[in-house]
Amino acid sequence: MGMTCANCGISGGCKCPHHKMVPLFITLIGAVFLLQAFDAVSASFTAWAWPLLVTLIGLTKLMGGNCKCCANGAKK
Repeated sequence: MGMTCANCGISGGCKCPHHKMVPLFITLIGAVFLLQAFDAVSASFTAWAWPLLVTLIGLTKLMGGNCKCCANGAKK
């Protein structure tokens, strides 16, 4: 069975790119901390990188509902 978009109910998942931004940023935050754990990046890099990514998550969520599938639940 294919996935269905929770926002618009489109079978096969929503094709709007902004729906993928939050999971992408969360993955990047995890990667930053993992790289620091393996000493691949410095602690100073991690100190500014993760707040930047969290800010980008917030901005993405703030501007998120701008696609047609979110605005009116239209099926594509």
